[in-house]
Amino acid sequence: MAEQDVALTEWLKPFVEKLGHKKRRQMCPIYVSGLIGPGDRKSIEPMAERLAPDRYDRLHHFISDGIWDAGPLEAELAVQADRIVGASDAFLVIDDTALPKKGDHSVGVAPQYASMLGKRANCQTLVSLTLARDEVPVPVGLRLFLPDSWTSDQDRMAKAGVPELLRISRTKPEIALDEIDRLIAAGVRFGTVLADAGYGLSAAFRQGLSARDLTWAVGIPKHQKVYPHDVALIFPVAGHGRPRKHSIPDTLSTAAETILAASTWKTLSWRRGTKGRLVARFAAVRIRIADGSPQRILDKGQQHMPGEEAWLVGEWRSNDERKYYLSNLPTAATLKQLAAAIKARWVCEQAHQQMKEELGLDHFEGRSWQGLHRHALMTMIAYAFLQHQRLYKAKREKRNRRGPPKPTLPAIRRAVIAALSNHHPPQRCPHCRIRFQMTPKSILPK
Repeated sequence: MAEQDVALTEWLKPFVEKLGHKKRRQMCPIYVSGLIGPGDRKSIEPMAERLAPDRYDRLHHFISDGIWDAGPLEAELAVQADRIVGASDAFLVIDDTALPKKGDHSVGVAPQYASMLGKRANCQTLVSLTLARDEVPVPVGLRLFLPDSWTSDQDRMAKAGVPELLRISRTKPEIALDEIDRLIAAGVRFGTVLADAGYGLSAAFRQGLSARDLTWAVGIPKHQKVYPHDVALIFPVAGHGRPRKHSIPDTLSTAAETILAASTWKTLSWRRGTKGRLVARFAAVRIRIADGSPQRILDKGQQHMPGEEAWLVGEWRSNDERKYYLSNLPTAATLKQLAAAIKARWVCEQAHQQMKEELGLDHFEGRSWQGLHRHALMTMIAYAFLQHQRLYKAKREKRNRRGPPKPTLPAIRRAVIAALSNHHPPQRCPHCRIRFQMTPKSILPK
């Protein structure tokens, strides 16, 4: 058995043990191997044709219809991800990723904003959680967001197999907080939660993170209202009538972009990219977020009272675009530390792209809630294995003092494919002369 074949078998052991039934234990390695292996399509039928032509029905049943609980495998993935990159200085990145879909029968499909396309499109949206450290991401959660067109139709959700407890309207931030609770309960270690403005604009999300004693740095829209950090609460004397029962701030809240407009911006670099150091200008000030309870303030109508003290950070990019962020990093945090935390979020986008391009995250052709989430789980397990192999190889090379650059995830995947293929050379079809790789036999259950 090839070295990489042994590595995959060993990696999957704790997952396979939690599946119980013998047939399920057989199908899991085949499915993961199909995701890692060669082939343009990573849906069930083409993977079965490549790896187990006589077991398509079993493979389909395993993902779409089989009665087994994904919870223990999700918990094991959390454990393995923590072993790979978990630490007090790790980041937990919250984001979402879109899976373009035609029609309207697949669970969660609706016209909605797709970040990868930069526009509204017919797609499914998965809320994602990625554990990352030293620019090494490991996805640990993918949960489908159901838009109003689905949550308002109980029959439609029942037909798609949405669990009864989840047939309710939940925002993406609410889904993210539930997933964070699951990971904390599983013992996953991380230091700071990161998210873009799609989550950061939610006061409930920010307050939920703080209530869990988590450190966070999130994007916000430029019009997010904030107060100066030294804002005071006063009781203005009324000229007539009864005295005020509630205090009000001594200054009005201001848009984030206005607060930072007169700040000093400093050029900083946070990491080296493929074309050199990545740089931008940053500015930061201490503020109080205007997300407290709403209250009538003088003649200005209902205004949000001052909430938690935090950092307001601005990023001025080379294309003249400006972005804004809030963070509850300590008061002593430097501008460079704030910038490094904010820009660490990019690794989740890298993981999303690799899971789609290399492992077929967006290739699932079923329509059910259960099938989609099981396919996503297998994709995350396959990705975690490749990252494990990548770091193991880099560590071994470092030990041998050869000093080459760290192998990339696609390079590791190609190496695994070669090993799983038992080193059979590419051959040509006698009819169409197209070159193809022999099916890896040793990964099939005996």
